[in-house]
Amino acid sequence: MDYKWVSKTSRTKYLLIIAIFLIVALSGIFGGYFWYQNALQAVSSEVSEKTFIVSSGEKTDSILKRLEEQGIIRSAVAFRIYLRLTGLDGKLQAGEFVLSSHQKADEVAQILLKGRLDQRITIIEGLRIDEIAEKLRKELGINKNEFLLLAKEGYMFPDTYLIPKESSAADIVEQMRENFNKKVTPELKEDTKNKDLSTESIVILASIVEREAKDEAERDIIAGILIKRFSEGMPLQADATIQYALGFQPEENSWWKKSLTEQDLEIGSPYNTRKNKGLPPGPISNPGLESIKAAINPEKSPYYYYLHDKNGKAHYAVSLEGHNENINKYLR
Repeated sequence: MDYKWVSKTSRTKYLLIIAIFLIVALSGIFGGYFWYQNALQAVSSEVSEKTFIVSSGEKTDSILKRLEEQGIIRSAVAFRIYLRLTGLDGKLQAGEFVLSSHQKADEVAQILLKGRLDQRITIIEGLRIDEIAEKLRKELGINKNEFLLLAKEGYMFPDTYLIPKESSAADIVEQMRENFNKKVTPELKEDTKNKDLSTESIVILASIVEREAKDEAERDIIAGILIKRFSEGMPLQADATIQYALGFQPEENSWWKKSLTEQDLEIGSPYNTRKNKGLPPGPISNPGLESIKAAINPEKSPYYYYLHDKNGKAHYAVSLEGHNENINKYLR
């Protein structure tokens, strides 16, 4: 029997087994590496923001599980490995965060490390900056005069905001203005050029529509009436602009006087659109996106006049004669 031959054959088999083992091991290592790198990428290329709250004392495993369930990260396991490899495990903070599925794992981690204890505040459509400033003062302790000094009427976009506690008036103005620029897209701004109106003119018109229209059904029609009157050189005759000019009413504790008198209608102000043709010098409120869209793409109608009865219902007229009939019928 040839023992040398047997020994050589055994060595070959042994080396073959080692080679197969190394190939399998390397395949597993490279496969795991590629899985890990892929699992740290963003879930989606689309911006889909979500409010994510981490409670005080919440375990890391619970946080990561919810991040995966809400589609903010691809894999809780990969995220956990990332935290351990980077020395960040156990350092996620409590707070209220705005996260998005278009953020990579490292971006999500950095946000969660900051521990932002944000305060939520909702700014409704149609407020003037004075009203916003007072709301910020009451709810967040923001200096009212500083806000008014920096804020620009018409561009403080109404929305629900998460405001970090350390925010200044300047920070909030910047946040609102950035939101305006985000919501009023370049495509919308291009539409204003197609209507031979500047963005500033559209915001002014939208701010009036926001105050004049009582509900969504009226918005497009009233926008169409105002733009038609403007383009034909007629006074807009919008009571909301006079309310803006009159300012704060102590007896009503309101910035918008409810019932205008004949004397009010004669106020000497460039915002008096009953006496002055064209647009007022600037916006009279901060309009929402739907009013801005209505000003860009208003509904065409035969009407030139409108009013609201005592119940807030709109009535339209083609002519001044018809408008006077509506006044006698619904307001007297």
